[in-house]
Amino acid sequence: MHVVVQRPAWALVAAIVAVTFGALTILSGGSALFGSPESRAAVGHAVGFVLWFNFLSGFAYIAAGAGLFLWTRWGAQLSVLLAVGILVVFAAFGWHVISGGAYEMRTAGAMTLRSALWIAIAIPACRAFGCLRPA
Repeated sequence: MHVVVQRPAWALVAAIVAVTFGALTILSGGSALFGSPESRAAVGHAVGFVLWFNFLSGFAYIAAGAGLFLWTRWGAQLSVLLAVGILVVFAAFGWHVISGGAYEMRTAGAMTLRSALWIAIAIPACRAFGCLRPA
């Protein structure tokens, strides 16, 4: 017998936010990476590895949002993976900055927002599924 569990309202909101944020991340990152010379110049001193990570992670944001919408354990696990990955890249960005590398201050703000968003999604999703326990 298969038991269907109702998705909580917060998970629907998180799914919509994740998919929307993912689509916007892909659009902005794609423009910065592949856009016109003017749009690429507008990013200023973008840090390459951060830009590429954020662009590629946009696709994972959409996948995690779909997993949360479908109320799956893998959606919660992907949310945790995203939160951890963003924090690792944020730390590497910090190292880049303290080592004297060129950067844009808006990158620090964007990484703070991404970190907060995915931590706020991952914690309740992981608690709901016990995603760190064996299945």
